[in-house]
Amino acid sequence: MRVLMPLPDRDFDTTEVAVPWRVLTDRGHDVVFATERGTGPPACDPRLLSGVLFGRLGADPEPISFYEQLAETPTFRAPIAWDEIEPQTFDGLVLAGGHAPGMRQYVASTMLQEKVASYWQLERPVGAICHGVIVLARTVDPASGRSVIAGKQTTCLPKFMERAAFYLTAWRLGRYYRTYPAYVEDEVIEALTAPSSSGVAPARRSAPARATTTMHSSSTMGITCPHAGPATHISSPKSSPRCSRRRREATPPALDRVCDLAVGGRPRDLAAGTSDVRRFPRSRYSR
Repeated sequence: MRVLMPLPDRDFDTTEVAVPWRVLTDRGHDVVFATERGTGPPACDPRLLSGVLFGRLGADPEPISFYEQLAETPTFRAPIAWDEIEPQTFDGLVLAGGHAPGMRQYVASTMLQEKVASYWQLERPVGAICHGVIVLARTVDPASGRSVIAGKQTTCLPKFMERAAFYLTAWRLGRYYRTYPAYVEDEVIEALTAPSSSGVAPARRSAPARATTTMHSSSTMGITCPHAGPATHISSPKSSPRCSRRRREATPPALDRVCDLAVGGRPRDLAAGTSDVRRFPRSRYSR
C-alpha cells in the first residue's frame, strides 16, 4: 500500500507526522512525502522538539524519537513535488497538521487542493489531523462547487483548545498558535454547511452536517472518505490515551483499516484484510 503525506517545508506537527509514518511503515506500507517544490527534506516545528514555552507543551519523547528516525530515511530526505503527485497511484492520503506560521504554505495551496480533489474522486481513504482538516475544507468538489467534506461529519481542532493555547502563550510568542484569524473549527463548520458556488443543489442528508471536536493528548484526527457517506465519524476522546475510536454507520472496511493505521490503533494487514494485533514494544501509539 502506498500512502501519500504532503507537507509544508517547515513547521508541521512532529507527532502528527512521525506517528502515522511509524505505524504505517512498521506494517510494511510505503509512505511517500511531498513538499511544494520537492527540494530537500522538510522540517517540523522546532518548538515542538525543545518545548513551546519554558520547555513545556512540546511533543512527547516517543514521537520525537520517531521523528529522529524519520528524518534519516531516504523518502523523507527526498520528497516529491506537489505538482508531481499522481493521485491514482496512491492507496491512502494523510493530511497532517501544525499551527506555526510555516503551515500557511500547505493549507493555502491551490495546487495541493487540486491534487486532493482529484484523489477524493477515487473514493479512497483520507486521514486529516488537526489543521490538516482545513485542506479538506478548502478543497472544492468540481461537480458540486462545495467543499469535498460538505454534508459529512469530521473531527477537527477544537476552538476552545486553539483559543486557550493562544491566550496562554501570546504574551511570549505572539500569534504562534493562530495560523489564520479564523479558528479551525469555525472554518470547518462553514465548509460543511456552505451553499454550492456552482448553482448545484446540495445532496439531501439524513442529519445536519457538523464538525465534532474531540481531544487526544496533543492532537485530534478526523478521518473521512467519500465512499463512506455523511455518517462517517471517528473521534479520539480525551479519556483514551490510546486513541479509542467511536464509529457510526457504514464505515467501509478499507477506511476502517487505514484509520486504525493512521491513528495508531490496531494495525491491520490491508492485503489480507485481517487483523494483526501485534504491539509496538512500549509504545502508547498502538495496541
